[in-house]
Amino acid sequence: METILADDTSSPVIVWFRRDLRLADNAALSAAVETGRPVIALFIREAAGASSMPLGAAQAWWLHHSLLALKASLQQAGGDLLLLSGPAEDVLAHVAAEAGVETVYFNRCYERDERDRGIARALKQAGVAVQAFHGQLLSEPSAVRTGAGKPFRVFTPFWKALQALGEPREPMAAPKAIAGHSLSAASENLDDWNLLPVRPNWAAPFVDVWTPGEAGARERLETFIEEGLGNYKAGRDIPALEVTSRLSPHLAHGEISPAQAWHAATGVPDVDPAQVTHFRRELAWRDFSYTLLVEFPELATRNWNPSFDDFQWTFDERQFRAWTKGQTGYPIVDAGMRQLWQEGYMHNRVRMITASFLIKDLMIDWRKGEEWFSDTLVDADPANNAASWQWVAGSGADASPFFRIFNPLLQGEKFDPGGEYVRRYLPELDKLDDKYIHRPFAAPEDVLQKAGVVLGETYPRPLVDHFEARDRALAAYKNVG
Repeated sequence: METILADDTSSPVIVWFRRDLRLADNAALSAAVETGRPVIALFIREAAGASSMPLGAAQAWWLHHSLLALKASLQQAGGDLLLLSGPAEDVLAHVAAEAGVETVYFNRCYERDERDRGIARALKQAGVAVQAFHGQLLSEPSAVRTGAGKPFRVFTPFWKALQALGEPREPMAAPKAIAGHSLSAASENLDDWNLLPVRPNWAAPFVDVWTPGEAGARERLETFIEEGLGNYKAGRDIPALEVTSRLSPHLAHGEISPAQAWHAATGVPDVDPAQVTHFRRELAWRDFSYTLLVEFPELATRNWNPSFDDFQWTFDERQFRAWTKGQTGYPIVDAGMRQLWQEGYMHNRVRMITASFLIKDLMIDWRKGEEWFSDTLVDADPANNAASWQWVAGSGADASPFFRIFNPLLQGEKFDPGGEYVRRYLPELDKLDDKYIHRPFAAPEDVLQKAGVVLGETYPRPLVDHFEARDRALAAYKNVG
């Protein structure tokens, strides 16, 4: 942390909010409040590509509601939220000059460290102190290193090293009172940012599933600890069950910290410690993904393993569109893509199945899928999303080998044996026998008629034959490396 100290305790301080839209366990906010100075809580809408968030369409919807929640929480504590647009360095400098600010506080966004250092240098040249804090991950990426002092490229030793550091720090309570500043009255109108979809409002179903904001995150965590943690290890692979934490969009927007999630799982009555460990491993995967992103900032656009640079991808626009709309003819794939449309979210197991289908059955570049998920997921995360797509493609660090190709038929039958998940998102198959729920194309005509299914009309025939597609993918892989 680099700091320039100021003696004047009457001047206000800026807290620059980014992917930390919460009051509790917010190191930058707590430090600013402890100064006793008025706090200018600031959120800056930056241009595409400059923001600390991917801010696809689904996340824009979430951000709108999360900012409303943050503003209400700040006002309840005595503060307010200032919304401004423009390059962060220009906005921060302008606000600091106008309000006589001598210190800016923010929590690190590790994927933009280099840019933030440049902003800090510019502010310091103008006589404005900068204090940057850790808190968006379980541990600083630079703190988890191999014996040779290098970043890990394999998760298991990373996890062991992370555990060796000890428990994450205890979460901090939210400030009880925040001294506001009159400059907040100059805020832009959030509605003018046009973050919400209109004509059509495709996000309308989201409100039945999600409650953006810190209170919603806290409620989601409490529900998971009470109802999901006890069966997490096995249950998290069954998409029909409500066992996963669904904390990912709240973590992506910083409405809850990973330390809060980690410690909430401590000492839960009647929960096997193995379940707790498995949940914490998933939190650690997020840290690991950021370790990869910090080392390789182009994780979303370039193959981590350059031997994949010559891989012969194909692109069929019709097939890609069918995949995005959940019209591939493979029910477990289509159910996942329909869930994505309806909820801005997809079950973790099904994400792997749908990604494998796009990459290895359709031979479409993983970057096309990464872009689509970035735009449609409410939990899109610059590290997790890119690392996960490269993991499935086989081109990333600690990746699944390319020749591990998910069979969508067997995956559906294994993890959704009664077809409950498929029926939930593909109502056109609701009356189909369990035997054929994952293979409607193999059902006899009388079975289809009884279920009201007309292949090619009410439900599509398979885009490709999985086994032929698998052979094609493996043949293309022989030319890699």
